[in-house]
Amino acid sequence: MSIAGVAGSSAMSQGLQTCEGCGLLSRPPAGRHEGHCPRCGSPTEYRKRESNQRTWAFLAAAAICYVPANLLPVLTTTTAHGPESDTILQGVVLLWSPTGWPLSLIVLVASIMIPSAKILALGYLVLSAQKHSIHHSDERTRVYRVVELIGRWSMVDVFVGAFTAALVQLQPLMWVSAAPGMFFFAAVVVLTMLAAESFDPRLIWDPTNCRESLHG
Repeated sequence: MSIAGVAGSSAMSQGLQTCEGCGLLSRPPAGRHEGHCPRCGSPTEYRKRESNQRTWAFLAAAAICYVPANLLPVLTTTTAHGPESDTILQGVVLLWSPTGWPLSLIVLVASIMIPSAKILALGYLVLSAQKHSIHHSDERTRVYRVVELIGRWSMVDVFVGAFTAALVQLQPLMWVSAAPGMFFFAAVVVLTMLAAESFDPRLIWDPTNCRESLHG
């Protein structure tokens, strides 16, 4: 019987592994959990090893860093009147004006809403995978894809702060430098990206595949 003729069968149930580099399906050596793609040479495995544990670890670290990232100042502006430091939320308030509200809104979404939403969304995905939930698998898959998509824009605020610090250097009249909060925020961005990369979305469908095979 051909693999294509097995309705509802997964690659793992057929002893096949998917290469994350080129997408080729291949079989690992007999008795081995890991193999190598015969086309591009990338390592292959049925599921990412300790995916849930590593994802939880990155999420916990990101949640810890998220607190000082929002409480500590991210930029320090030094003028003739002395230094002045602002947190992310203070920056949002200062930027809010009839002409500056779009930038203020971008900073609010990119710096506060997106990181917290990614942490909550990934936590929900890992928890549901650990509970072997078979409900709303397609919706959870879409959530993971959205998390991956918005992850590409997570560094917007870090780039804005870096460019501001690099461009506004009018010493001795005024200059801008990064404050501790910026480094914590960058850590949150990197850790949430690592968490998204560590999570294996195939775990979402494993309980469904197992149930279909039992009832098949």
